[in-house]
Amino acid sequence: MKTLLITSALAASALAANGQSIKYPTAPKDATVDEYFGVKVADPFRPLEDDTCAATAAWVEAENQVTNAYLAKVPQRAKYLKRLKQVVNYEKVYTPFEKNGKWYVYKNNGMQNQAVLYQMDALGGAQRVFLDPNKLSDDGTVALKDISFSNDGKYFAYVISRSGSDWEEIYVMDVNTGKMLSDHIVWAKFTGVSWYDGGFYYSAYDAPEKGKETSAKNEVQKVYYHKMGTPQSQDVLFYQNPAYPLRFYSVSVNEEETMMFLYETGMDQGINIYVRNLRVPNSQFIQMTGDCSKNYSPVEIIGDTIYMMTNAGAPKYRMMVADINKPGYNDWKELVPESDAVLDNVTFVDGDKMVLTYKKDNCSQAYLYNISGKKIGDIQLPGVGSASFSGKRERKELFYSYTSYTVPSTTYQYDLATGKSTVMSAPKVSFKLSDYTSEMVYYTSKDGIRIPMFLTYKKGMKLNGKNPVLMYGYGGFNITYPPSFSAMRIPFLENGGVYAYVVLRGGGEYGEDWHLAGTKLQKQNVFDDFISAAEWLIGNKYTDNQHLAIMGGSNGGLLVGACMTQRPDLYKVCIPEVGVMDMLRYHKFTIGWNWAPDYGTSADSKEMFEYLKAYSPLHALKEGVKYPATMVCTADHDDRVVPAHSFKFAARLQECQAGQAPVLIRIDSKAGHGGGKPLSKVMEETADIYGFIMYTMGMKMK
Repeated sequence: MKTLLITSALAASALAANGQSIKYPTAPKDATVDEYFGVKVADPFRPLEDDTCAATAAWVEAENQVTNAYLAKVPQRAKYLKRLKQVVNYEKVYTPFEKNGKWYVYKNNGMQNQAVLYQMDALGGAQRVFLDPNKLSDDGTVALKDISFSNDGKYFAYVISRSGSDWEEIYVMDVNTGKMLSDHIVWAKFTGVSWYDGGFYYSAYDAPEKGKETSAKNEVQKVYYHKMGTPQSQDVLFYQNPAYPLRFYSVSVNEEETMMFLYETGMDQGINIYVRNLRVPNSQFIQMTGDCSKNYSPVEIIGDTIYMMTNAGAPKYRMMVADINKPGYNDWKELVPESDAVLDNVTFVDGDKMVLTYKKDNCSQAYLYNISGKKIGDIQLPGVGSASFSGKRERKELFYSYTSYTVPSTTYQYDLATGKSTVMSAPKVSFKLSDYTSEMVYYTSKDGIRIPMFLTYKKGMKLNGKNPVLMYGYGGFNITYPPSFSAMRIPFLENGGVYAYVVLRGGGEYGEDWHLAGTKLQKQNVFDDFISAAEWLIGNKYTDNQHLAIMGGSNGGLLVGACMTQRPDLYKVCIPEVGVMDMLRYHKFTIGWNWAPDYGTSADSKEMFEYLKAYSPLHALKEGVKYPATMVCTADHDDRVVPAHSFKFAARLQECQAGQAPVLIRIDSKAGHGGGKPLSKVMEETADIYGFIMYTMGMKMK
């Protein structure tokens, strides 16, 4: 590789209305050329993949100087942050839950970086702090990822991540005394804690090479057993499968410690499950499922019966039951058949009852069943939005949280006898929720498919063709984003903005068929859906191409990158966040290989290589094109979608930009892919993004 040179000479950039040129830092380059099926593809910004080299570090610092200097002169940014600190500052109380005779609830007083876990002797009783994640770091960058109580009630394990990384650590404390114990696990990843016989199981990888913690490919995940009171060096390797290094493995044990499940994922769209009867001495795992393209999820165990949720034979999911004595899929029996809505979740409560939650047009519907699969009645929800239920088979209490685009998350207790919901905790906000409304509209995509879109805006909006609109989408991995409230959007909405969420193919909103219609050689459907939504908004006078912004994160960052390179004329502002931008090499970093079932890889076939290259945002950029104003967002500890994707895309976009619109890259520090990010950092990032959008569109802020 040639010696790398970088210049950090920066030009001060005036924010004139016509957009004065910015002098961007020169990115390190080399002469790398890859060959795919006889086709040579240059990758000149390959040096930016090495986030430990001095040249990359200098470029990152220089780019942040350019971005910070630009944003410092955006008047909307400071105003947005000031208003955020007002509208976000309200108490948030989450759904309570019971463990071993004690009650627990998460609560945020309004401006805390992380929610605090409180303990109560009885439901509604006096609250005392049980775990305050804000005390785990000075700046809130240590996030609580998961918790688990031992089945005997003695121990409490919690999983944390640092600076947004996917790498996880496990700590344990004594429930009765609150004393921290010596047990400490490092280099865990994508793990839970499953208790059994005085210890617990967890999933981990070998420690990575120093300096490569956030970029090295993760292979051969292992399941370990940790005995309480012993060092991690004595943990027993319980399971690994080196023959399949690119798969995930985990173990779970039910609370009664009668059954153990082994889960295998990463080889296709679904999962394989193995079960072991712990009541039988020296029992071995028996394979329950064999079609790894389908999803299977145990939701409850009663005696020998395993209640399962699956999309096998039912693209929109159904309930089935299996017997531990004959656990193979061919012996399962259907309990609740597939319906026209997508079965989303199952909650057992009060001994012999189940709450089945469905998604209908991405909004929640809930029904009460008995464990024989007979429907007992409907559960009336507060409105058209999303609900999440919480309960235990051993208890009569049933709770749910409800939210929508215009209703902050509110906790209800549901009375099984009367069918009535009672508010347990509702936020007291400092702005008028009644000022806003939300509607669902339908439009037709390029191939004639009907697509829903949610629009949220201030009442009284006029269809004048010039409203500022922010479109958001994801469209991948069977993931759904049901309606939910975010105070982060309020300053945009109260100043005349419209928030549009598009329900794209590739997600799970309408079941597995909808998901598969946006994968591999059908991925272009997702981009066409988003582009068609933009055209519909313009055609129906909501906005025009001078007042339309698009934003998305991760797979949604890919969405933004693909749409802005395919239709740069359609948008004023583009915000690709932590996006997958290099579709030819994504599978070579950390756990990128796990996305192959949705994307396919450049090594699969010449057809797949050509298809990926055609829409890959990095490779679709062309010199001489006027691209929209763009702010690429990433973070230094993102080991899910490594920053190299955003680095290379931003460097190439700056090189190609023929127009006057700015091309910035915002590189956050001590942050990762987004999960667990402290509130302070979320507000700063939100103010930067919305300030940039509003300034570019010419929006004034009160």
